[in-house]
Amino acid sequence: MSDLLPHARSFGQVASAYDRGRPTYPRDVAAWLGGGEQRGGLTVLELGAGTGRLTEQLVGLGHVVHATDPDEQMLAVLRERLPGVRTSLAGAEELPAADRGYDVVVAAQSFHWFDHDRALPEIARVLKPGGHLSLVWHQRDVRIPWVRKLGRVLGPEHPLEELTRPLADSDLFDDAEEHTAKHWQVLDRESILDYVCSLSSVSTLEAPERERLLADVLALYDDYGRGMDGMQLPYLTSCFRARVRPLAAPAPAHEPGRHPGRTLDDTQQSDPPWTVTTGSIPRVEDEVTKAPWPSVGDDDTSMLLIDFR
Repeated sequence: MSDLLPHARSFGQVASAYDRGRPTYPRDVAAWLGGGEQRGGLTVLELGAGTGRLTEQLVGLGHVVHATDPDEQMLAVLRERLPGVRTSLAGAEELPAADRGYDVVVAAQSFHWFDHDRALPEIARVLKPGGHLSLVWHQRDVRIPWVRKLGRVLGPEHPLEELTRPLADSDLFDDAEEHTAKHWQVLDRESILDYVCSLSSVSTLEAPERERLLADVLALYDDYGRGMDGMQLPYLTSCFRARVRPLAAPAPAHEPGRHPGRTLDDTQQSDPPWTVTTGSIPRVEDEVTKAPWPSVGDDDTSMLLIDFR
């Protein structure tokens, strides 16, 4: 775990670049993650919320969102964007929430960082009966020639099978439904650097190596770019939704609104691990892990032209 820790905790130092360079989420994707209907009123616990890219869409649908993240610098950006959203500084492995309190738990671009042996039981605990866990990842569409070349510079992304395997192997959730959408992000010469700098594999590089990589990215952009009009980076947005099994979460054995052995009372903050965050919610900040990067083959024999919209 120690050798993965620099990657897991690399985002705070590039929080502004992350916010500027990462894509948002289509409204229909956010609706699917919430249950498939474009209606509001659900209670949603978001894990690894980062700077609030998905949070903004969930709030726009009318859901009541509690956003959590283990990095204070990332949450600071989210709070500035969405000052009315309840936030907690917390990892997925010990959630600052009572049993059976949420209709949906959602994680965007973050599930692979979790300690799944600890996080999945916690997620099952906080879901209402019939509630579900939703996961989503943007992945670059490497069928596009210039995106395939960008992938050679940056390295391969996680295969979805590896990303979702802990959920598939869990006996706490039903088999996941799947949904895929196509999404485009407009990038110019500056925002493509923000995107690249926000990647954990880049932000943890030594400065000389990082500068060389950024120079390679700019050279690629200048070769393919369209000046002031920028480029469109295509993504395949992959979504997964799994319902918690009826017997997955234990029946509450404590008074409502309280987690066993924990307090949500602002006047009782004597336990050393707890600190109060927005909304006076306690948390424990946990170490998180990341799935390994397997090698992915790159086939240049296929060709798909980009269809700019």
